[in-house]
Amino acid sequence: MNKKIIIVGGVAGGASAAARLRRLDENAQIVMFEKGEYISFANCGLPYYIGGTINEREKLIVQTVEAMSSKFNLDIRNLSEVVNIDKENKKVSVKNHKTGETYEESYDVLVLSPGANPIKPPIKGINECDNLFTLRNIPDTDKIKSYVEENKPKHAVVIGGGFIGLEMAENLHDLGIKLTLVEAGDQVMAPLDIEMVSIIHEHLIDKNVELILKDGVKSFSSNGKKVILSSGKQIETDMIILSIGVKPETTIAKEAGLKLNERGAIVVNDHMKTSDDSIYALGDAIEVMDFVNKKPTMIPLAWPANRQGRLVADNICGKDVAYKGTLGSSVAKVFDYTVATTGNNEKILKRLGIDYEVVHIHPGSHAGYYPGAFPISIKMTFDPNSGKIFGAQGVGIDGVEKRIDVLATAIKGGLNVFDLQDVETCYAPPYNSAKDPVNMLGYYASNIIDGIVDIVQWSEIDNILESGGVIIDVREEFEIVTGQIPNSIHIPLGQLRDRLDEVPKDKKIYATCQVGLRGYIACRILEQHKIKCTNIDGGVKTYLTVKRAEESICKQSEKININSEETKMDMENLDITQINANVTLDACGLQCPGPIRRVFEEINKMQEGQILEVRASDPGFSKDIQSWCEKTRNTLVKAEFDKSKKAFVAYIKKGNTVLNVNPSCSISQNGKNGATLVVFSGDLDKAIASFIIATGAASMGKEVTMFFTFWGLNILKRKDKPNVSKDTMEKMFDVMLPSHTGKLPLSQMNMGGMGPKMINQIMKKHNVDDLDTLIKNAMDMGVKVVACAMSMDLMGIKAEEFIDGVDLGGVASYLGATEDSGLNLFV
Repeated sequence: MNKKIIIVGGVAGGASAAARLRRLDENAQIVMFEKGEYISFANCGLPYYIGGTINEREKLIVQTVEAMSSKFNLDIRNLSEVVNIDKENKKVSVKNHKTGETYEESYDVLVLSPGANPIKPPIKGINECDNLFTLRNIPDTDKIKSYVEENKPKHAVVIGGGFIGLEMAENLHDLGIKLTLVEAGDQVMAPLDIEMVSIIHEHLIDKNVELILKDGVKSFSSNGKKVILSSGKQIETDMIILSIGVKPETTIAKEAGLKLNERGAIVVNDHMKTSDDSIYALGDAIEVMDFVNKKPTMIPLAWPANRQGRLVADNICGKDVAYKGTLGSSVAKVFDYTVATTGNNEKILKRLGIDYEVVHIHPGSHAGYYPGAFPISIKMTFDPNSGKIFGAQGVGIDGVEKRIDVLATAIKGGLNVFDLQDVETCYAPPYNSAKDPVNMLGYYASNIIDGIVDIVQWSEIDNILESGGVIIDVREEFEIVTGQIPNSIHIPLGQLRDRLDEVPKDKKIYATCQVGLRGYIACRILEQHKIKCTNIDGGVKTYLTVKRAEESICKQSEKININSEETKMDMENLDITQINANVTLDACGLQCPGPIRRVFEEINKMQEGQILEVRASDPGFSKDIQSWCEKTRNTLVKAEFDKSKKAFVAYIKKGNTVLNVNPSCSISQNGKNGATLVVFSGDLDKAIASFIIATGAASMGKEVTMFFTFWGLNILKRKDKPNVSKDTMEKMFDVMLPSHTGKLPLSQMNMGGMGPKMINQIMKKHNVDDLDTLIKNAMDMGVKVVACAMSMDLMGIKAEEFIDGVDLGGVASYLGATEDSGLNLFV
């Protein structure tokens, strides 16, 4: 006799089970009950229909009753609610909402896919609110969209910072509605750890969303026109979206005596069977096993429901298929950012007492030299002994979800961090880098397990400083102005070997840079000079992300206005399309110090009051340029992400009439504003470092003098060497000395000339200017290059051999420059 299978609930899980059952068994009698009107719809697309991104309601309907019934030969009864299960007699009671009648239906196998309902707690005044909505299905969507169109609300409060809450905030924002987002916890998006979600916190504030954390709703008044928080804060609003989570819809399962967990979810085995042998359950209503930690949990997501629907059908039809657990892989769009996660975050691992390690990286979404590359922030958790991958999180504008997808596949496939080194991804400049971020995670984590580098986390930095630890910041000077860890010692990486005597030998040493890579290199240098060093994982960027987000949350109530005799601008409401830039600069893809250097060059060419439009691909640029403008006394008019240009765009007005400062691009200081560098070395790496430092200092408005002496003179030689008269000794020097920049050796790893070629190739690959370009850029920015006349005589070098623009001078020239210098370096 053919099996009669009843499925309770459609949408993802129930509909998937029904379709799979029919494909496996043409003769089975399949009846599907759905209490709502729609059996299969795109519930993840509902917010985007409200916001207008999805412009047709019909696009939300995945399958109609008629189409699915015909295609799969199913008996589908919508607007029919199963209200009771008689598991002893294998019958269900069904209420037909069209007619009001209740009847019984027998089954051989019962499949429960009832889903979950939005949580609506008994908050005082909630039942009197006529402007409060939850979002779970199409009728909910229709109500919200109708209310917005008819009442045209100016302000909305979104309660809850989960996926639906954030998606609704974005879509209401797109409709021009001002937003307040209230979250009782200390962060939005619980799957992210705090340093990762801090990127989103600051982004929400940048989008003019009022973000209220650690404050729940106490009551509602005036029929929902006023929201009173636990802190006493009152918010006047036109509408409310309640999105604080869901609870399993398991009333009939409970009444039937099926086993539930303490949170009301149906308990199933790995074949999705309930405590009754003839009843299966799946989707948002069940308890699942966490794939990573093997503990029971609840993860109401679309992929598990679809997979479970197919698996249930397989087992009903005689297959033996076990559900392996849920990773919780998820992705969401939050305004301009993509957020993706998989596996266990740090909070879960800490709560369960699982030993773990963490790494953070900030790679580009694809090759930096190809237009449109954006940084991605990725965090991975793993076992510090075996290398087992526990989870990963990613935040960025492009290329985020595909990396988390690879890591989710790696976890499900049993790969460890060592295996990530061998993951072979597709590569072409528009799509990737030759070393995918997933490979980089593998290299980094493997180094930690192998003991090549020790790390500490951003969260330990404040305690390190309090306990007397020493942090060495190995970034270049021009990077320091964008923000730094307090009380850190600044020694650029290129100078570290020559300044080892400045590193305290009696204290714990920690190295840092912008994102962690140069900090790692610094640690390797120090370790091999017998100085114990620990790298700060994720660098200054990770640390400052948290600090800046905290500051932004505290300051978001402040109103910032620029007032001058010429203009008064409301920065919150300024439309960048209304700003008429005099000059446009495309700095997308440029590596440091490229963007800041180019800004400096363009600003210096402009007249006071003119506006420069700068486009950059690094999200941090919008914050960095703010620091630069403050230091150089120029006016940052606006900085935000422009979707149409797919770049972060900043508008800078030359000068600052409010402060009545000199219109030139210079730092206003009470002290000395010069910088001098004595370049003694003729090594390629030190020459590169010298001109990067000089460029950075000049970008900050310093008057820079570079004094070249002895071996450093070789850096200044021109490639088209002229014929000059020299005596025998001078000719001998000429043969032995490098003839131009292309012949300079490296201070380490020269390898018979192979080292410099490798460095030049790496610089080209990463879009870093070569030495000749660095020299030209520095001189174009006003850096004064002086050759020591005495050293020239001793080494038989003539003035005609130098590039154009080199001045000749003696020690008096150098000492004169140092009189006005607040920075003196010897390279």
